Amino acid sequence: MREMNQRHIAVLMGGPGSERQVSLKSGEGVTQALRELGAHVTPVVVDGPDFVLPEGVDVAFNAIHGTFGEDGQLQRLLDARGVAYTGEGVAGSELAIDKIATKRRLLEHGVPTAPFEVLRGGAAPSMPLPYVLKAPREGSSVGIYIVREAAEVASSLDRARQHGEEILVEKFIAGRELTVGIVGEESLPVIEIIPRQDFYNFENKYPFLNPKAAGADHVCPAQLSEKVAELVRGIAMAAHRALSLRVYSRVDLLLTREDEPFVLEINTIPGMTPSSLLPEAAAAMGMGYAALCARIIELSLLRRHHQP
Repeated sequence: MREMNQRHIAVLMGGPGSERQVSLKSGEGVTQALRELGAHVTPVVVDGPDFVLPEGVDVAFNAIHGTFGEDGQLQRLLDARGVAYTGEGVAGSELAIDKIATKRRLLEHGVPTAPFEVLRGGAAPSMPLPYVLKAPREGSSVGIYIVREAAEVASSLDRARQHGEEILVEKFIAGRELTVGIVGEESLPVIEIIPRQDFYNFENKYPFLNPKAAGADHVCPAQLSEKVAELVRGIAMAAHRALSLRVYSRVDLLLTREDEPFVLEINTIPGMTPSSLLPEAAAAMGMGYAALCARIIELSLLRRHHQP
């Protein structure tokens, strides 16, 4: 494995999706960290598939969240160009970004997740209220609507359908919002997310983009008994493995009052901004931001080397 100061790394950021501004912040952080490690780093702001990489790049660090960067499109383009990149390959990216396919895979592997149904066309949910409507291929809680009363159904469906005709409907489960970072074969400390208002939506996730948002408090490590913390981390790792992921991810869960965990979704390009959860969890176990970036590169190159 080459030393970091011998590498030329392109940090890909931006993208055409709804998480562009978040990605730009992630990319800035990664760029600075890799330069601190002595790497030759070229930031590349990506608007679409025609982005230009500098000559002599050893690896592309993918910091593009959601659409284009996290859904297999960018991975397919980089594979075609013969460029090594961080994170999962095409198959893992396409699977994890799709909340419906992810839930079906979780059920196949016995990983607990909330009951659900899929709406197409103009169909209405058949499950009783309350439930959650989700755009199946968005990240950062974009296109998520909690519906508690019948009067909210029509308007919530209209908003959800702005992200696509297919809608995931999940049974609403009340509980504590938790997240677990996975790096290689290691699960990081559990973080509890406590939104100050509403739920952990896009505005509350990124206060640097939304100064008027209430925001959220993070408790790391979460105040759980050792037994429950190990259960949650084990379920998160089981979810990561169920999708055959090999590099890194962040698994979002709900924990009921009865200490039952349910997996919500799995992010394969989790945020690397100042308020992001993966770097926070890594820091709690003694892995600094720059070391986390280096570890992601190392694991990604191993994945590439061993891929079938």
